[in-house]
Amino acid sequence: MAKRLTVAEAPLIIMALYDEIRRTKDARYDHRLHVVLLVAQGMSCSEVSRLLGDSVRSIQNWVSLFEKKGFSGLMDKPHPGRSSRLTSEQIAEIDTALRFTPEEYGLSGHLWDGKTLSVFIHQKFDVKLGVRQCQRLFRQLGFRYRKPRPMIAGTEQSIKDEYKKTQNADG
Repeated sequence: MAKRLTVAEAPLIIMALYDEIRRTKDARYDHRLHVVLLVAQGMSCSEVSRLLGDSVRSIQNWVSLFEKKGFSGLMDKPHPGRSSRLTSEQIAEIDTALRFTPEEYGLSGHLWDGKTLSVFIHQKFDVKLGVRQCQRLFRQLGFRYRKPRPMIAGTEQSIKDEYKKTQNADG
């Protein structure tokens, strides 16, 4: 008889798996396919609900959509949202600007942050974006925020290196 497998920290892993399933369009579509498959194989909506963690009503809706529209009924509908206030050309200019320091564009500071980018966009394109929107734009363009680390001016390199080690160890 085969030994039953277990997953360490199962409740935490289950939540992470649910998040991953809901994260991408493809994963959500695949999940809905599995729901319909289980119902087609004879499981009740309540059984599928207990097994996969979706509400009975969601399962009923997905099966109904599949019956009416086939596979396309299980696909995510477009979520257009608000159109961007920036054109693709402006975003390309911002992408280029982020590769230089804010000082090179007449702004204060050595590193870009949400606030500095917001000021830059307003000055350059007369478009007002909030700090949070600018932080999202950083990620959209493949940049990530790194907190500047203070350096001890005028000291030997070995002391600076030791300071860096303790800073990295502490957080």
